[in-house]
Amino acid sequence: MSKVEDLVIKNLLLDEEYVRKAMPFIKPEYFSELVEKNLFTVISKYFTDYSAIPTKEALNIEVGNLTNISDEQHKQIVQYISGIDDERSEYEWILDTTEKWCKERAIYLALMESIKIAEGNDEKRATGAIPSILSDALAVSFDNHIGHDYLQDYEERYEFYHQKEEKIPFDLEFFNKITKGGLPNKTLNIALAGTGVGKSLFMCHVASSVLLQSKNVLYITLEMAEEKIAERIDANLLSVDIQQLDQLPKMMFDSKVNKIAKKTQGTLIVKEYPTASASVAHFRALLNDLALKKAFKPDIIFIDYLNICASSRYSKLGNVNSYSYIKAIAEELRGLAVEANVPIVSATQTTRSGYGSSDVDLTDTSESFGLPATADLMFALISTEELEEINQIMVKQLKNRYNDPTLNKRFVVGIDRAKMRLYDVEQSAQNDIVDANQDIDIQSLKGDISKKFAKLKV
Repeated sequence: MSKVEDLVIKNLLLDEEYVRKAMPFIKPEYFSELVEKNLFTVISKYFTDYSAIPTKEALNIEVGNLTNISDEQHKQIVQYISGIDDERSEYEWILDTTEKWCKERAIYLALMESIKIAEGNDEKRATGAIPSILSDALAVSFDNHIGHDYLQDYEERYEFYHQKEEKIPFDLEFFNKITKGGLPNKTLNIALAGTGVGKSLFMCHVASSVLLQSKNVLYITLEMAEEKIAERIDANLLSVDIQQLDQLPKMMFDSKVNKIAKKTQGTLIVKEYPTASASVAHFRALLNDLALKKAFKPDIIFIDYLNICASSRYSKLGNVNSYSYIKAIAEELRGLAVEANVPIVSATQTTRSGYGSSDVDLTDTSESFGLPATADLMFALISTEELEEINQIMVKQLKNRYNDPTLNKRFVVGIDRAKMRLYDVEQSAQNDIVDANQDIDIQSLKGDISKKFAKLKV
C-alpha cells in the first residue's frame, strides 16, 4: 500500500478541518488499492450525509452494509480499520502532501486515458478530447483562499485601489477613454457588427497596434486563412493598400517588414483552425505548444470570431439550443482569459434585424442574449452610407464594466479599408455624435450626419 494513501485515509478519520479542505479534491480513482478506495467512498458518503467524521464503530457498520465487495475484501477492510492509530499528521504538511499526491494521480490517470483514446480503445471519445483531459489534470489544485474579509482586510483593499492595473492600451483616443486606459487582463471584450462592417478589420488593427507596443499577440482565426489575416496586418503595418501588396518588389517588402521588426520586441502569431472545429481546449493546447516550442506567452489573444468556435462543454450535434451553446463558448473564452491572465478580444454577428441598421442594441446579438451577460466590454460597430462616404464608422457602447457606459455612449473613428486601419478623427467630427451625459436619438444623429455630408459635397 502507498504510504501517502494510508496517511490520507487516516487523517480523513482524525482531522475534520483536513476533511473539509481536502475531501472535495480527492477522487476514489486516485487510490491504487481497493481497500482504501472503498474506505474513502464510505468516509465521503458519511461526511456528506452527517457532516461529521465516522467513528471506527460507525465505519465498520457502514462497511458491513457494502454489497459490492466480497467477504475476503470485507475482512481486509475491517483489519485495515483496526490498525489505524490516532496520531494525526501536522495539518499544513498533510494538506500539501495530499495536494501533490492528487496532482500526480490525476496526471497519471489522464495519461492512461489519453493512451486508451489514442489507440482507439475508447468508443465514446475521440482524440480531440485528449487536450482537455490533460489540461484538467494539470489544473488540479487546492484553493487556499477562503475569501475577502471586508472589515479585517481593508488595508489590502486600499492597496488594491491605488495600485496601477496592468492594461493593454489602444492607439485610439475614445477606446482608451471608455476603458480607462485599455483592456485589463482576465477579460472578454466583444465587437458586435454585421457582415462586412469591420469586425476583422478592428481586430487586425488592434493586433497591429499592440505588436508595436512590444507586446506578444496571438491571433486565432476560424473564418479566414492565416495568410489572409497576415495580409490585412501587412496592409496596416506597412501602410500599403491591401490590393497593391502583391505589386511590391521583394526588396521593398523585405525592407518594410524589417523596419517593423526593429520597432518592436513583440511577436505576433496567427493560427488558423477550420470553422466551428476548435474550442477552448484546442486554444489551451496551442498555448502550451507555443510556450514549449517557441517560449511564447501572449499578452493578448484575438479570436476571429466567437460564433464559429466550438464549445468544449457541448456538442453542436447534440440537443442544445443556440442560446446555451453560444453562451457556453463565451463563458469558456472568459475562463481562458482568466487562466492565461490576458485580455481576449473577439466578435459576434448581429441578428438579421440588426444587419444594415443605423442603430444596434444588445437585442441584436446573434444567436444568444446570454453572450452580453458574460462579456466585460461589448460595443457595436455601425456603418451607414453617410458614414462610409466620409470614411468613418460609429462605435456604440452596449456594456462596459470598466467605466460608465453612458459616457461617450457613441463616438466615431476614421476607417481606411484599403490599409485595414482605424484612426482618430478631429474633435469636430465627434461634436455631432458624442454627448458625455445622455444618449442620442438616432434619427437626429442621421440627420446631422447627412447635413454634414451635404456640406462636404457642395
